[in-house]
Amino acid sequence: MKQLHRKDLFGWSVFDPEKNLDFHSVLWVRNGGNVLIDPLPLSEHDHSHLQRLGGVSLIVITNSDHCRDAEHIASETGALLCGPAAEEDTFPLSCHRWLYDNEEVVPGLVAFELEGSKTPGELALVLEHSTLITGDLIRCHIGGELCMLPEHKLMDVNEAIQSVKRLADLPGIKAVLTGDGWPLFNHGGEALHRLARSL
Repeated sequence: MKQLHRKDLFGWSVFDPEKNLDFHSVLWVRNGGNVLIDPLPLSEHDHSHLQRLGGVSLIVITNSDHCRDAEHIASETGALLCGPAAEEDTFPLSCHRWLYDNEEVVPGLVAFELEGSKTPGELALVLEHSTLITGDLIRCHIGGELCMLPEHKLMDVNEAIQSVKRLADLPGIKAVLTGDGWPLFNHGGEALHRLARSL
Protein backbone atom coordinates (compact mmCIF):
# COMPACT_ATOMS: atom_id res chain seq x y z
CA MET A 1 0.00 0.00 0.00
CA LYS A 2 1.06 3.55 -0.66
CA GLN A 3 1.15 6.19 2.04
CA LEU A 4 -1.19 9.05 1.20
CA HIS A 5 -1.10 12.69 2.34
CA ARG A 6 -1.22 11.76 6.04
CA LYS A 7 1.00 9.35 7.95
CA ASP A 8 -2.08 7.41 9.08
CA LEU A 9 -3.64 7.01 5.63
CA PHE A 10 -2.72 4.38 3.06
CA GLY A 11 -4.21 3.34 -0.25
CA TRP A 12 -4.03 0.79 -3.04
CA SER A 13 -5.41 0.88 -6.55
CA VAL A 14 -6.43 -1.21 -9.55
CA PHE A 15 -6.46 0.17 -13.09
CA ASP A 16 -9.71 -0.44 -14.99
CA PRO A 17 -9.01 -0.55 -18.75
CA GLU A 18 -12.68 -0.24 -19.70
CA LYS A 19 -13.09 3.08 -17.88
CA ASN A 20 -9.43 4.06 -18.34
CA LEU A 21 -8.96 5.10 -14.72
CA ASP A 22 -7.90 3.74 -11.35
CA PHE A 23 -10.19 2.38 -8.66
CA HIS A 24 -8.98 3.15 -5.13
CA SER A 25 -9.28 1.86 -1.59
CA VAL A 26 -8.30 3.63 1.63
CA LEU A 27 -6.95 2.42 4.97
CA TRP A 28 -7.07 4.65 8.05
CA VAL A 29 -4.65 3.45 10.74
CA ARG A 30 -6.01 4.49 14.13
CA ASN A 31 -5.96 3.60 17.79
CA GLY A 32 -9.01 1.50 18.54
CA GLY A 33 -8.94 -0.41 15.27
CA ASN A 34 -8.08 0.35 11.65
CA VAL A 35 -10.77 1.21 9.09
CA LEU A 36 -10.86 0.08 5.45
CA ILE A 37 -13.02 1.91 2.91
CA ASP A 38 -14.26 0.20 -0.29
CA PRO A 39 -11.47 -2.41 -0.25
CA LEU A 40 -10.27 -3.89 -3.51
CA PRO A 41 -8.54 -7.28 -3.49
CA LEU A 42 -5.22 -7.12 -1.66
CA SER A 43 -2.01 -8.36 -3.22
CA GLU A 44 0.16 -10.60 -1.06
CA HIS A 45 2.43 -7.62 -0.44
CA ASP A 46 -0.47 -5.36 0.59
CA HIS A 47 -2.00 -8.05 2.78
CA SER A 48 1.30 -8.37 4.66
CA HIS A 49 1.54 -4.59 4.91
CA LEU A 50 -1.97 -4.45 6.35
CA GLN A 51 -1.04 -6.97 9.01
CA ARG A 52 2.07 -4.98 9.94
CA LEU A 53 -0.11 -1.88 10.32
CA GLY A 54 -2.41 -3.66 12.77
CA GLY A 55 -4.99 -5.38 10.55
CA VAL A 56 -8.52 -4.08 10.24
CA SER A 57 -11.50 -3.92 12.58
CA LEU A 58 -14.08 -2.09 10.44
CA ILE A 59 -14.86 -2.02 6.71
CA VAL A 60 -17.04 0.76 5.30
CA ILE A 61 -18.70 0.19 1.92
CA THR A 62 -19.95 3.42 0.35
CA ASN A 63 -22.46 1.79 -2.04
CA SER A 64 -23.47 -1.61 -3.37
CA ASP A 65 -21.32 -1.20 -6.50
CA HIS A 66 -18.24 -0.87 -4.26
CA CYS A 67 -18.53 -4.14 -2.33
CA ARG A 68 -15.40 -5.23 -4.16
CA ASP A 69 -13.47 -7.66 -1.90
CA ALA A 70 -15.03 -6.52 1.39
CA GLU A 71 -16.73 -9.80 2.25
CA HIS A 72 -13.59 -11.86 1.65
CA ILE A 73 -11.37 -9.50 3.65
CA ALA A 74 -13.91 -9.44 6.49
CA SER A 75 -14.02 -13.25 6.59
CA GLU A 76 -10.21 -13.40 6.80
CA THR A 77 -9.76 -10.64 9.37
CA GLY A 78 -12.94 -10.68 11.45
CA ALA A 79 -13.62 -7.05 10.52
CA LEU A 80 -17.19 -5.78 10.86
CA LEU A 81 -18.95 -4.59 7.70
CA CYS A 82 -20.78 -1.25 7.50
CA GLY A 83 -23.02 -0.26 4.59
CA PRO A 84 -25.38 2.56 3.56
CA ALA A 85 -28.66 2.44 5.49
CA ALA A 86 -30.69 3.40 2.43
CA GLU A 87 -29.66 0.11 0.76
CA GLU A 88 -30.27 -2.14 3.77
CA ASP A 89 -33.15 -4.06 2.13
CA THR A 90 -31.29 -4.75 -1.15
CA PHE A 91 -27.60 -4.74 -0.24
CA PRO A 92 -25.74 -7.80 -1.59
CA LEU A 93 -23.80 -8.33 1.66
CA SER A 94 -24.89 -8.81 5.24
CA CYS A 95 -23.63 -5.84 7.25
CA HIS A 96 -23.18 -5.57 10.99
CA ARG A 97 -24.08 -1.90 10.91
CA TRP A 98 -25.99 0.44 8.62
CA LEU A 99 -24.78 4.03 8.39
CA TYR A 100 -27.06 7.07 8.30
CA ASP A 101 -26.53 10.67 7.34
CA ASN A 102 -24.25 12.68 9.63
CA GLU A 103 -23.43 9.57 11.67
CA GLU A 104 -20.03 9.20 13.31
CA VAL A 105 -18.67 5.87 12.13
CA VAL A 106 -15.83 5.99 14.65
CA PRO A 107 -14.51 9.11 16.40
CA GLY A 108 -13.25 11.46 13.70
CA LEU A 109 -14.97 9.80 10.73
CA VAL A 110 -18.45 11.04 9.72
CA ALA A 111 -20.74 9.57 7.06
CA PHE A 112 -22.88 11.70 4.75
CA GLU A 113 -25.69 10.29 2.63
CA LEU A 114 -25.71 11.44 -1.00
CA GLU A 115 -29.02 11.47 -2.84
CA GLY A 116 -29.56 11.06 -6.56
CA SER A 117 -26.51 8.93 -7.34
CA LYS A 118 -26.77 5.55 -9.05
CA THR A 119 -27.59 3.81 -5.74
CA PRO A 120 -29.77 5.10 -2.87
CA GLY A 121 -28.02 6.89 -0.01
CA GLU A 122 -24.47 6.48 -1.31
CA LEU A 123 -22.01 7.41 1.44
CA ALA A 124 -19.26 9.99 1.44
CA LEU A 125 -16.95 10.12 4.45
CA VAL A 126 -15.22 13.07 6.06
CA LEU A 127 -12.11 12.33 8.10
CA GLU A 128 -11.30 14.81 10.85
CA HIS A 129 -12.99 17.68 8.98
CA SER A 130 -10.31 17.87 6.29
CA THR A 131 -10.29 14.76 4.06
CA LEU A 132 -13.32 13.83 1.95
CA ILE A 133 -13.51 10.20 0.79
CA THR A 134 -16.01 9.55 -2.00
CA GLY A 135 -17.54 6.48 -3.61
CA ASP A 136 -19.05 6.94 -7.07
CA LEU A 137 -20.87 10.28 -7.36
CA ILE A 138 -17.79 12.52 -7.18
CA ARG A 139 -14.81 11.38 -9.23
CA CYS A 140 -11.70 12.74 -10.90
CA HIS A 141 -11.07 11.73 -14.51
CA ILE A 142 -8.61 14.59 -15.18
CA GLY A 143 -5.88 15.31 -12.64
CA GLY A 144 -6.85 18.18 -10.34
CA GLU A 145 -10.45 18.56 -11.53
CA LEU A 146 -13.41 16.82 -9.93
CA CYS A 147 -16.45 15.71 -11.92
CA MET A 148 -19.76 14.03 -11.27
CA LEU A 149 -21.11 10.72 -12.55
CA PRO A 150 -22.63 11.11 -16.04
CA GLU A 151 -26.28 12.16 -15.94
CA HIS A 152 -27.52 8.96 -17.58
CA LYS A 153 -26.23 6.97 -14.59
CA LEU A 154 -27.92 9.13 -11.95
CA MET A 155 -31.21 8.29 -10.26
CA ASP A 156 -32.06 12.00 -9.92
CA VAL A 157 -29.87 14.70 -11.43
CA ASN A 158 -31.17 17.56 -9.26
CA GLU A 159 -30.73 15.59 -6.04
CA ALA A 160 -27.22 14.57 -7.09
CA ILE A 161 -26.30 18.20 -7.76
CA GLN A 162 -27.63 19.24 -4.35
CA SER A 163 -25.59 16.46 -2.73
CA VAL A 164 -22.41 17.72 -4.39
CA LYS A 165 -23.16 21.30 -3.34
CA ARG A 166 -23.78 20.17 0.22
CA LEU A 167 -20.33 18.57 0.38
CA ALA A 168 -18.78 21.65 -1.23
CA ASP A 169 -20.24 23.74 1.60
CA LEU A 170 -18.39 21.73 4.26
CA PRO A 171 -15.66 23.88 5.80
CA GLY A 172 -12.04 22.84 5.96
CA ILE A 173 -11.85 20.20 3.21
CA LYS A 174 -8.27 20.02 1.95
CA ALA A 175 -8.00 16.58 0.32
CA VAL A 176 -10.49 14.59 -1.75
CA LEU A 177 -9.84 10.86 -2.11
CA THR A 178 -12.09 9.60 -4.87
CA GLY A 179 -13.12 5.99 -5.27
CA ASP A 180 -12.63 6.33 -9.02
CA GLY A 181 -9.98 8.47 -10.74
CA TRP A 182 -7.24 10.70 -9.37
CA PRO A 183 -6.92 11.68 -5.71
CA LEU A 184 -6.56 15.35 -4.81
CA PHE A 185 -4.18 15.67 -1.88
CA ASN A 186 -4.20 19.48 -1.89
CA HIS A 187 -6.76 22.16 -2.79
CA GLY A 188 -9.59 19.62 -2.68
CA GLY A 189 -12.01 22.17 -1.25
CA GLU A 190 -11.34 24.55 -4.14
CA ALA A 191 -11.91 21.74 -6.64
CA LEU A 192 -15.21 20.89 -4.90
CA HIS A 193 -16.30 24.52 -5.17
CA ARG A 194 -15.40 24.63 -8.87
CA LEU A 195 -17.43 21.46 -9.46
CA ALA A 196 -20.43 22.81 -7.52
CA ARG A 197 -20.37 26.11 -9.47
CA SER A 198 -20.28 24.21 -12.78
CA LEU A 199 -23.46 22.22 -12.06
